[in-house]
Amino acid sequence: MNQLVSGLVLLQAQTGNPTGQMISTLVTFGLVFVIFYFLIIRPQNKKQKEAQKMIEAVKKGDKVVTVGGVHGVISSVKETTVVIKVDDNTKIEFSKSAIQAVTAKGESDASAEPPAEEKK
Repeated sequence: MNQLVSGLVLLQAQTGNPTGQMISTLVTFGLVFVIFYFLIIRPQNKKQKEAQKMIEAVKKGDKVVTVGGVHGVISSVKETTVVIKVDDNTKIEFSKSAIQAVTAKGESDASAEPPAEEKK
């Protein structure tokens, strides 16, 4: 019991400067916020801006992949939607925000190119 009382007395003696503890707590929270900003918030904002630019730049003939995994070629672009040709006679209208990736008309996928034959 005597040790418990002496421990409480020591704890009360250490709480003499509450202003110093408050400042260190605020500095700690500030550092945590700065770390979160640079590791989470800032990269996410950059990613959103790039996605928005990509969606605004789509044009007829671009190859696209939607969020649902549908691959196709843009047949026409409207204000908030795009019409994607997925087969010879099949066209589907999607919201522009459903576009996940765009491959421009002139670019080709590496998987779509046939392997070059070596000359002997």
